[in-house]
Parts: sequence; C-alpha cells; structure tokens
Amino acid sequence: MTIAQKCGGCCKIILAGMINGFSGCHRFSGCQRKLAMKRLILLLALGVIGCGPAEVTETNPAEDGDSHQRMLATLKEIQASSTDDQPYLNDGRQEQLAQQLESLPANVPPQVKLKTQLQLSEAQLQAGNSQQAVEQLLEAKKYLLEVASVVPRSDQVRDLLNMKLAVAYLRLAEDQNCVNCRDAECCIFPIQGKGVHRNKQPAQNAVKYLTAYLERNKTDATATWLLNVAYMTLGEYPESVPKKWLLSDGQFELDSEFPKFKNISPQLGLNTFSLCGGMIVDDLNGDNWLDVVTSSWDTSGQMRCWLNNGDGTFTDHTEESGLTGLFGGLNMIQADYDNDGDVDILVLRGAWLRESGRHPNSLLQNDGNGRFRDVTFEVGLGDHFYPTQSAAWADYDNDGDLDLYIANEIGSSELFNNDGQGHFTNGTIMAGVPGGRYPKAVVWGDYDNDRYPDLYLSNLKGPNQLYHNNGDGTFTDVAAQAGVVEPNRSFPTWFWDFNNDGVLDIYVGAYWAKIGYFAADYLGHAHAAATDRLYQGDGNGGFRDVTEEMNLAKVTLPMGSNFGDIDNDGFLDFYLGTGYPDYAGIMPNRMFHNQNGLRFKEVTTAAGLGHLQKGHGVAFADYDHDGDQDIFIELGGAFRGDAFSDAVFQNPGFGNHWITVQLVGTKSNRAGIGARIRAEVQEDGKLRSIYKWVNSGGTFGGSPLRQHIGLGTANRIERLEVYWPTTDTTQVFTDLEVDQMIKIIEGEDKYHPISGVQNSNNVVEVGAAH
Repeated sequence: MTIAQKCGGCCKIILAGMINGFSGCHRFSGCQRKLAMKRLILLLALGVIGCGPAEVTETNPAEDGDSHQRMLATLKEIQASSTDDQPYLNDGRQEQLAQQLESLPANVPPQVKLKTQLQLSEAQLQAGNSQQAVEQLLEAKKYLLEVASVVPRSDQVRDLLNMKLAVAYLRLAEDQNCVNCRDAECCIFPIQGKGVHRNKQPAQNAVKYLTAYLERNKTDATATWLLNVAYMTLGEYPESVPKKWLLSDGQFELDSEFPKFKNISPQLGLNTFSLCGGMIVDDLNGDNWLDVVTSSWDTSGQMRCWLNNGDGTFTDHTEESGLTGLFGGLNMIQADYDNDGDVDILVLRGAWLRESGRHPNSLLQNDGNGRFRDVTFEVGLGDHFYPTQSAAWADYDNDGDLDLYIANEIGSSELFNNDGQGHFTNGTIMAGVPGGRYPKAVVWGDYDNDRYPDLYLSNLKGPNQLYHNNGDGTFTDVAAQAGVVEPNRSFPTWFWDFNNDGVLDIYVGAYWAKIGYFAADYLGHAHAAATDRLYQGDGNGGFRDVTEEMNLAKVTLPMGSNFGDIDNDGFLDFYLGTGYPDYAGIMPNRMFHNQNGLRFKEVTTAAGLGHLQKGHGVAFADYDHDGDQDIFIELGGAFRGDAFSDAVFQNPGFGNHWITVQLVGTKSNRAGIGARIRAEVQEDGKLRSIYKWVNSGGTFGGSPLRQHIGLGTANRIERLEVYWPTTDTTQVFTDLEVDQMIKIIEGEDKYHPISGVQNSNNVVEVGAAH
C-alpha cells in the first residue's frame, strides 16, 4: 500500500506499507532507506500525514462508468454550475448590479451611487457589452457634475472616470475594428497600414478622455502609453501626439534590416476564436506533419483539433478526434505517457480561481490516429481536483517511463509516479516536493548533469523553488543556495541552453500584473516592479544572474511563452505572450533575438510580432516543412468579452541551415524527453557545438517533441550526438547532410530520414552508438 491509496488515514497501515516498499525496492540503498524513513517520521510528527479522517475525494457524475464518459459528465456539470462561481465569466453580475442601481433610494449618499455605477460599467465591459459600459460611465460623469460639491475628493473621482471612459472607448474601438479583422496588420504594434481603424470615433473619444486625465496627471505612464496607442489606431501617430507625451520611434527598437513575420492564420484554415487558453503543435496522427490543438479556459470552451493536410493548411478534426464535450483548459502539455509511440495530451484546468477552480484535469490518450479518449479516472489522476495551469513530464527516476508533476495553486502540488503500465501513484510527500507557494509554472531539467532531472517552480506568492533530484526518489530545495529564488511574483519559466555551453540555464518571467509597471519600464521611468531573470548555469549546480548583461532586465508581464530558433543560427530566441485580465492591459507580445549567446536584442516591432491581444499558449514549429520555425500563439483574455482569433506568424526565412531530429526511446521513454542532442558543425573554419534538450519548450505552450536545430551557415554536420540519461549512453553519427528531418532510435547505429521533405536516402548508416 502506498500513501496515494485511500486508507482512511491510518498511519500504521501507511507506515507498514512504506517499510515493506523500501525493503523490497532494489533502487534504494540502506542509507537511502534510512533517509526516507526519517522524512516519513518527520512528516508524521508535523501532522502532514495524520490519523484523522481520509482526505475528501472529489465526487463525480457517473462515478462507476467509463472514464471518458465520466469526464464529459463532470465537465458538463461544471459548465452548468460555474457561472456564478467564476468571477471572470459571471454574466449575471451585470444584471444584479443593474437591479441594485435601480433600487437605490433617492437619498443614498452620492459616492454609493457612483461606486455602483462604476461596478456596473466594469461588469458590462467584462461581459462584452462595451457600448453599455460607455453609456453607464457617461451617466456617472454627468451625475458627478451634479453632486461634485458633496463628494469627497471629487477631482480624483473625475480623473478615475476619465481613465475608465478612455479604457472603455478603447475596448469599443477594438470591438468595432479589430475583433473581426482578418488582415495581417490588425492589432500589430505599432499600429499602421491596414491596422488603422476604419471606425475612428471610439478611439477619438479615448484620446479626448486620456488627454483630460493627463492634463491633471502629466507624468502618468499608463495614460501616456495608452494615448500613443490610441493615436496609432487613428493613423495620427506621431504627428498629432502632443510632444510632451510623445513616444519616440527609438523606444520601439525598430530595425528595418530584420525580416518581417506575417500573421497568416486565416489562410491556413485555423478558424479559432476564443478566450485565453493553451496551444500544442505536434504530429497527432503519425503522418509526420504537424497538427494543432487549442483549448480555452472558458468552462464552455470546446477543445479544438486541426489536422495538417500535408501542404501546410489545416482541416478541423475536432469531432473525429473525440474531443467533443471536453471543455475548459487554460494550458496543455503533451507527452507519450504510455510509451506507445504517439502524442498524448494533458489538459490543465481551474487556474486563478482558487476554491472555485476545483475542476478535473484531463489525460487524453491518443490511439495513434489522432483520436483521443479521456483516461484520467482510469490511470489514477482523477482522485482530487485542484486548480492548476502548469505541469511537466519527466522520467525523474530513470526507469524508462514518464512521470508527472502538477503544480497546484492551492493545497499541495503533486508528483505522480508512472508504474510503466500506464497508471500513476502519488508520491509527493515522500519525494518532498509539495510546492505550496501558488506556483504558476513548473519545469524539469538536469541542471547539474547527474542524469536525474531536477524541478524548478516559478511562484506567484513566495520565492521560487529549485528541487534537486537526489537520485533516490527524494528531492531537496536548493533554490536559495543556487541563487534562483527571484523574481518574486513570477510566471513562465524554462530550462534551456541559451549560450551553447552544454549546460542548462533558467529563464523566469516576473509577473507584476499592472499596465503602469509595463508602461513605466517602456518609457524609461522609475518603477517598483521586479524584472525578468536569466540565470546562467555552471554545470556544477551553481547559477549566475546574467539578466542585466543579456539586456533582459525588463518588465514584460509574460504569460504564454516559448523559445525556438527563428533564424536558424543555432542560438535560441524566445517569444512572450503578455498581458493580464484588465482591459487597460494593452501591450505588445514581445520577441527577443539571441545575439550569439552574448546578449539578447528585442525585435518585437522590427519582426512584426508585437500583437496587442493578450498572449497565451505559444509554440515554435515548422508546420509547412520549409525548414524554419513559424510561431503559433493563442490569443484572447480572461473575461467573456475578450475573445480573439489566434495567430500564426510565418517565418520569412533567413537562409541558414537546419536539421530536425525525432528521438525514439527503447529503454528510455519513447519520446526521448530529457535526452540531450549535440550537433557539431564548422562555420568560418571553426568548430562549434549546438545543444538541444528534448521537451516541448516553455511552460505555457507546446512546441513539437521532435527537435528543430538551427545550424547557421554550416553545410555539413561533422558530428551528431544523442545522450540518453536513463541508460547513460551516447549515440554518435558523423558527416550528416543538413536541411533534413531524421529519426534516431535508441541503440541503433542507423538514422532514418523522415518522409515529407527531400532526403537523399531512405536509411543512412553513418557512425555507431557508443
């Protein structure tokens, strides 16, 4: 019996089961068993494992039925009951406030009526009724004129109303001009060309109220930023912006020599329109072409699936894929959890909602043909529901199958051990990885090169955690010693090797969710917000904060994000989906180009990637097999009225070479997650190494598990190595052609070209595994 089993809380049974388990497990030495027993005794003393009643297990409709049907019934019940509990999607709130305003007595204090009017306008805006919100705010402004003499600090109330009106008019301008706009220039910062609004009146009114606000608050960064954006939507930037509030072109870091990306989503058949959610791009049906899955955090938001037609266009395959009725999911992450050679999907639900977010996650098993079945309740992942949006797969015990860590926002996070038969048991307590600081992101990576993947948690409420894998099934938080606890209030994160030294580094984005912090940072004003962090690893367990020298000490408010190599130069770049729920949070998603591992240059505006809609799931993927990575991003906000169409930015091409490598584990996990690839190439007469670790990238969005590796100007690959940590073996291949997709099977001395691109041979025998 394990601690994950429901035993009524009986300590004796749990203890006996654990003692038997430790005694019979060949992976634990006598010393390790003693360490584990000491940890158990401490947990018992602290009351973490108690002798009281068993933890309440979530009840589910159709509890004894098929797992897929149980999930459909559970989600349908949540869909029907969650409106009142979900503060972001509560459509009834505007009706309640309208009735409350109507029923106020005539002698009510003016500030009470004004407060109710403001609350009603906010609810209307959030529900997507921007015109009604504007009208309500105008009524409030008119009422304030009548009662100003008896309202405390009436000037400040007027300022507040001016700002609220400006934001409401900007949202109305988006509703009338942007939401249904299918042009590539729509909502791209700085707004120009066909992105300029046709119906100009709402933005003109926004300018009017922002100007009035700034006349009294002359240095306000938020109003200054929004004023410039409003003039852009009118096509009157920069000439009409008062000089004292004008943003210069230099602040946009324009670079005319950097090639432009173009949003081509409408031409591809990806007809998406939803609130915030997840994005996965991978081969779902085994035809070697990359397909797309999206989710929405809306409890009525249907998951969607598009299969690649083999020509870079897509066809909606949602119904055929078995996803109908699977609603919700702010994020998703893919893996081959059952080692059967196809891509399965974990859907994560309930984020940001605290107790109201006790929704089940979904593990969707792929049948190999792109059809999915929800197996959550069958495999041991459906016992308890906790709000989350982040999880990560890794073989933390090197037994050849993928384990799972889910970062829960309330209660303890959970580490699930895969038994190799497709079933999971909860080993969180014994492993010592409870989280507990409102984690927003989790990622695995072997930062000290000891073969065992370690765990990094990015937390919204407390220092970040770096759990070192001790190799015996337990972990130790070493974040403070390693110097990677900051920033406080952080969101997305990932392990990567940004400078190609063969050692994993850590990126973690700060999340101080307020437009004023972003605007102040962009304008060069002083602010109190933390900035993003880049930690360079030394390979021995230490890190150095290189944020400043890498030009990344910025306030970006990242949510969805990922990394890839947009110019195939062999150095990893990254793209941040930015924002926060408030409608005032109008800011561009941001692109950073790696300058040979020496620093990063922002190319957001130069590359045409500064989409102003709120950015969530991001994936880098060569969906059309032309040899470069395009960028997929799921767009849309949290409120009912903030839905938007997703974007696919087509890579214009940079003329460099590449190789795509798909790993197939035999003794290791089938997808090769955690394996390290090293390509050695010669450029300008010098040898250099390029490193990639197999995973889906960052913590909010899923790039393909097959790894795209830029090779710069090299026209041959001198040496290609694959290191498998599970077996501690390295395969070596020499003298490979560039610009091809290949499959490498663990233990074989041959690699196999993948169909769909031009390859010179069907099977190539070059080198041997060592």
